[in-house]
This record gives sequence, C-alpha cells and structure tokens, in this order.
Amino acid sequence: MKLNSKYFEKIRIRPDPAKQPQERKCQWDGCDGAGTHRAPVGRDREGEYFFFCFDHVREYNKNYNYFSGLKDGEISRFQKEALTGNRPTWKFGSNASGQAAPDFAPFRSGNAAHFRRMGDPLNLFREQQARSGNYSRVVKPLEAKALETLGLDGKATSADIKARYKELVKRHHPDANGGDRGSEERLRDVLQAYRILKQSGYC
Repeated sequence: MKLNSKYFEKIRIRPDPAKQPQERKCQWDGCDGAGTHRAPVGRDREGEYFFFCFDHVREYNKNYNYFSGLKDGEISRFQKEALTGNRPTWKFGSNASGQAAPDFAPFRSGNAAHFRRMGDPLNLFREQQARSGNYSRVVKPLEAKALETLGLDGKATSADIKARYKELVKRHHPDANGGDRGSEERLRDVLQAYRILKQSGYC
C-alpha cells in the first residue's frame, strides 16, 4: 500500500489539536516559567497537585509539612494507624465483630482426645503427652494384642516400644538360641507386633 493512497488517508488518525495537552504555567505567584514539576497540595487533598517550575518546586518542597496544623496527639495517632496501613485492628482475642475468639484451652489442657481428632502423623503431641504423664490413648484390639506380645501396656511410649523390640529381637534371634524353632516363632510374633504398632503410629 502506498503511503499517499486514498485508502490509507481514510484509516489514518490524525491527532486532534484541541485535545493536545497545553503547557502549564508555573503556579508560583509572579512566575511565568513552565509548570513542569508537580507538588502535592496537602493533607485531605490527596491526588491534587500544584505545578511549579524546577526552582519553585524545590522551594515548595523545602517548606512542605504534611502535618502542619495538627496537634501532637493527632500526629501520633496518625503514625500509629500508619503502622497497620490505616486499616482497622482489634484487640487480641476478639474478631471484627467484637466477639471473643474461640477458646482453645481444651487443646492446651493435655486432653488426648483432641490430639487424636487432629491427627499426629509425626507423634509430636503423643511424645510430649507421654513424657508429661497426661496422655491416655485408646488402644484398639489389634494394637493391644501387639503391645501384649511385646510385654507392654497402653501407656508405653515410642521409646519404650523401640527399646523392648530391640531387646526381644536380640533375645529370640536364632543365632542367639542355637537355631531353636520355638524361639524363631516367638521372633516372628515380635516382628509382626512391631510392624502393626509402627503402622498405627505408635513408634
């Protein structure tokens, strides 16, 4: 297509001279320079600007004080609110409606039922509760039988189970008993019991 084509002339958009931004004059009294730099008008007039020349915008900024006319208490309140981005806050333990936050005391009280409901795949709470002596676990029948095989009760900790398992494996291993078949059967039961307890998260 030729640049001087009649079709090109129809689709080309020429800028409208009436819509061209006019050069601003400096708003400083008695200055005829161009207002090329903007400066904020002040508090409560955010988004509004004066336009000054370079020399006068420097002069304006040197004397500009956002907090002029405010009392010390109002300034400190503004600074405090600015810490949270001027967003509303509430006292710790309440929410936006002013209602008290839910009471999590039962979760902190050592009640094992709450920990079981939450789940504890890494045994973090169970170990802590076992050390403090406040933990009572509901033992399922298969787990109870496995603990009985190891000679332990429901209050046994992970460390107790591991220690007892190592002790029984050493005691009933065929090498330690001259190949006794009875001892080998007992070792199989110990291995099975430990596997059950491990899968149940006891150790």
